[in-house]
Amino acid sequence: MSRFPAYRPRRLRRSEALRRLVRETRVVTEQLVQPLFVVPGDGVERAVESMPGVAQRSVDRTAEECRRLADVGVPAVLLFGIPEEKDARGRGATDPGGIIPRALHAVRRATPGLVLITDVCLCEYTDHGHCGVVREGDVDNDATLELLAAEALAHARAGADVIAPSDMMDGRVGAIRGALDAAGFSHLPIMSYAAKFASALYGPFRDAAESTPAFGDRRSYQMDPANAEEALREVALDVEEGADVVMVKPALPYLDVVRRVKERFGYPVAAYQVSGEYAMVKAAAARGWLDEARVVDESLLAIKRAGADVIITYFAKDVAARRRA
Repeated sequence: MSRFPAYRPRRLRRSEALRRLVRETRVVTEQLVQPLFVVPGDGVERAVESMPGVAQRSVDRTAEECRRLADVGVPAVLLFGIPEEKDARGRGATDPGGIIPRALHAVRRATPGLVLITDVCLCEYTDHGHCGVVREGDVDNDATLELLAAEALAHARAGADVIAPSDMMDGRVGAIRGALDAAGFSHLPIMSYAAKFASALYGPFRDAAESTPAFGDRRSYQMDPANAEEALREVALDVEEGADVVMVKPALPYLDVVRRVKERFGYPVAAYQVSGEYAMVKAAAARGWLDEARVVDESLLAIKRAGADVIITYFAKDVAARRRA
């Protein structure tokens, strides 16, 4: 008997063609989503300092960016809106003529085939930066549900393809599903931020979305990073209430949760590679410490391998452009 093993894994690693032939996991451009930040004004394209390559854009510039995204093959965008004015109840979120409805109309005209996903939350619209109505220093869960449902309806009527509630209020998927169905939008899917953790990796996003809380933090409604079993209970609730896609956020620190959610429920799973994940790669690459493209590809492969069907990432445009080249 030969002293060398009959099975030699290196045989299938000898060339790139062989490696591609037996590759187990592939990240396809068709499953990437690019987040975009929409702000008031005309001709505005303002760089986000903590997220190199990301910008706040006015409605007209957002439509132009969506054309560029479609041209390189990005199939979907996730829209976040920053209103002209903020108040305690986030009235700009439910305004049918608000920033996101205007963006939806403009982007639909510019790129009819692009999938338009809208973030449904109040934090960008409230003057206190929390994700719901604040009473006596705490977010009032049940009083917030009506506003979230109204925001989802405003987006649906303006042409959203997918509604994505990110607030983490108890019962919000059911409230939104009921409102959409009653208004004739039973065909619209809900992508719920089902397991959204109270992560330290959201800092750059709060610069981009201008949504830093004026007091306290969001740990009374976002999940404790230590709790994976609770994440499964959260997902189960959202599925029961009518979610069509369930999201885990952030992505890389919670790959175990992504895997468990996929195995337990078998539903389409989205994972959000958040602003802090993006900023760390950008900062290290700018200093020559990492090969950005390779790290991005490896990170996305890890997210896909864990079980994600949809990956929301600020790298979507770059990845699509590299593959198109």
